[in-house]
Amino acid sequence: MSEVSAVLVIAHRDLVKLLRDRLRIFADFALPLTLVLLLGPTLQAGYGQPGGVEVTTFVFTGVIAQSVWQSASMGIISLIADREEDFSQEIFVSPISRYSIVAGKIIGESLVALPQALAVIVLAVLLGIHLSPLTLILLLPTVLAMAVFGGAFGILVLSNINSQRTANQIFPFVMLPQFFLAGVFNPIHDLPPVLAFLSAISPMRWAVEAVRHVYYGTQSGLVTPELSPIPLVVAVIAGSFLAFIVAGTALFVRSERNR
Repeated sequence: MSEVSAVLVIAHRDLVKLLRDRLRIFADFALPLTLVLLLGPTLQAGYGQPGGVEVTTFVFTGVIAQSVWQSASMGIISLIADREEDFSQEIFVSPISRYSIVAGKIIGESLVALPQALAVIVLAVLLGIHLSPLTLILLLPTVLAMAVFGGAFGILVLSNINSQRTANQIFPFVMLPQFFLAGVFNPIHDLPPVLAFLSAISPMRWAVEAVRHVYYGTQSGLVTPELSPIPLVVAVIAGSFLAFIVAGTALFVRSERNR
């Protein structure tokens, strides 16, 4: 019971920090809303409906997955801030599992990412993108799961980084290529072999495809873009999540012990 309480306390702390940080709230909402509002209609106007796929809808499904996955992943930078402020030292001397500490951070950052998803959904409705009740019901747990997946990836990347400055320099190089390799804005199933391989090992891609499976699978009358089979998507996400969380936590705990 104490482990569950520790997870909830750490998650609650991250949520409260978001509510007090107006600049982060603005930044978290501005990028995904701008992408959906400007990029979707712009691509639609320029390219029409290639293959019958509605481009604005295609961008919406990509951006909602990308925004929560990236927000949770980059939000784990707060672990480094905690380390620099010695907050994590206070946690690590307490009699709770290291996995509970990491789980609390991931859950907290995943909850922080959810308001972004809700804002993107509201904008999608205003743009005329159809969302059935079944789609909305299934999107919420899917988006939350993708945020947790992104948080696990963030733990792995940041496990051996010692400062926020270094993390802020490294993360754009980790994230930016995935915008295109994950198919957030563009089709990815006819890429050259090298790019196809890089796309296959891009974690964000599988989050995007999971959300698109849910959306297009619950909408009638829409042409579905080419997607990987859903069993493959689920298997890759589950396997990657386990690898990220186990390896990332082990490396993070080791770096804390060596301080």
